[in-house]
Amino acid sequence: MKKAMTKNVFADVGFGPEEAANLHVRARLMAEIEKYIRAKRLTQKKAAAQLGITQPRVSNLLRGKIDLFSTDALITMLAHAGLKVDIRVKSSAAA
Repeated sequence: MKKAMTKNVFADVGFGPEEAANLHVRARLMAEIEKYIRAKRLTQKKAAAQLGITQPRVSNLLRGKIDLFSTDALITMLAHAGLKVDIRVKSSAAA
């Protein structure tokens, strides 16, 4: 029997629910930062200055090194970029 796909790729590849949720949030935050960098056509050096981090950290972010970034760090970067993070919490179907 085929397993139903969820809206969270991390859950689909076998991570537990808590870790999958955490990875999903971090991946979405990283994607927003990457979108900001690309929309502003920033070099890694200029992006680093705007995000309040080093150029190697920008490189790691753009290469998708999710394990190197906490949710807190990503939200701080978005704030440095002048972007607001809005969080929604909803009941899961299993609850």
